[in-house]
Order: sequence, then C-alpha cells, then structure tokens
Amino acid sequence: AEESGWDGVFLEDYLVYQGDASEPTWDPWVCLAAMAIATSRIRIGMTVTPLPRRSPWTVAAEAVALDHLSDGRFVLGVGIGDPGDPFMPQHSPRVLAEMLDEGLEVIDRLWSGEPVTFAGKHYQVDGAQLTARPLQQPRIPVWVGGNLLIPAVRRRILRWDGSCAYKGSTDAPQQLTPDDIRELLAERGSPDGFEVKVSGGDPAAFAAAGATWWGRWIPPLPVEETLAIVRSGPPS
Repeated sequence: AEESGWDGVFLEDYLVYQGDASEPTWDPWVCLAAMAIATSRIRIGMTVTPLPRRSPWTVAAEAVALDHLSDGRFVLGVGIGDPGDPFMPQHSPRVLAEMLDEGLEVIDRLWSGEPVTFAGKHYQVDGAQLTARPLQQPRIPVWVGGNLLIPAVRRRILRWDGSCAYKGSTDAPQQLTPDDIRELLAERGSPDGFEVKVSGGDPAAFAAAGATWWGRWIPPLPVEETLAIVRSGPPS
C-alpha cells in the first residue's frame, strides 16, 4: 500500500469477521504491529474497534505501543460494535454507547501518564497509571464511527478528533454526501485538525466539502485479488 501511493491502511476489529465463522479472521492489533514496523510513511489504524467488547485500559496500552512502533502514525477508531459479533456484550445500544463514552474517557486519562481515578457506571479505576505515553500529542487521534444520522453519535464525533462514520443503518446504508460533510464541519466550528474519513462517491467533491480522507473498502477476498486492488493505487 505504501509503495502504491496510499496514505493509510485501516483495519476492522473483529474476532469473527461479521459473525461469519467460515471466514478466517486474524487479530488486527497484531497485524497492525507488523504493518507499523514494515512501513515508514502511511497512517495505520482501526476503523473501528468495538470498545465495549474490550477493556479500555488494554486498548490504551496497545494503542500507545502501536503509536511508538509506527513513530506516531497510529489512529484509533472506535464504535459501539457490530450486533452480529458473537463476542459482543449482550446489552442495548444505549448501554453500549455509555460504555463507549466511559471507555474513551478512561483511555484519554490513562494516556496522560498520570494516576487515574474514575468511578463510572461501567468502569472503575482507582489510582491506575500507564507511564508509557503516546508520541502524538495532545493524544493519539480518536476517530468515531457509527450512524451519522443519530444525534448522540454526532455529538460523540464532535467531542473527539475525527469521523469515520457511515450513514443510515448497517442493514440499509446510505451514501454519504458532500453536504453531510459540510453540515458536520459547520457543527464542529473550528477545524483544529479535525479529520473526516469517507468512502464511495466522488473523492474530489468530498475533498471540496472538507473531507480529509477517502477510503476504498476491500471485502474479504483472495490475497492476489486484494493485492491487485491495492496496487492499482488511490484515485487521482
């Protein structure tokens, strides 16, 4: 991907890809570590990790390790998770959203390197400390996924560092439009490094609307087919 002119590679965080046990699935965090040491330029990241399925302190530590291995090229994308994931906690979307928000707060505080005390509804830590700090400051970029049409998702996106959201339900997704991006950025106000990742549509129109990343999603394919897509390079 780096040799073919792409600017980033982002993986999805599944233990069983979209609940299909017939599809071999490799741990994406281990794969990103391998990518980090094999590259020097491209961004690497997760879009997204289902934070309610994982302990926030583990994610915080793994993210710092990847940030150092990549020399500050790691991006942490997060969401509430796929309801078809057999390893997801069996909670309502509202509870999963609460876990996501609390988990993000715990992670952000742990990245400070200072002792953290947090008493939430779902997570509690008492004086816990991770002394290894990210290279990227003020923190590793946090991009938020989810349905852009849900007000709570939009509010979460605007609290953090970027959007990798989709539009509509996962069963009936809609194509994001440049107007969607303009509206989101207008709500954000000051851009201050805020990133917006989109896919599909016209890359030039999205860029004009203020999107900073255009992604080509590649489904599970035989290796040679995947490599052919990657080697074709990004759109001009």
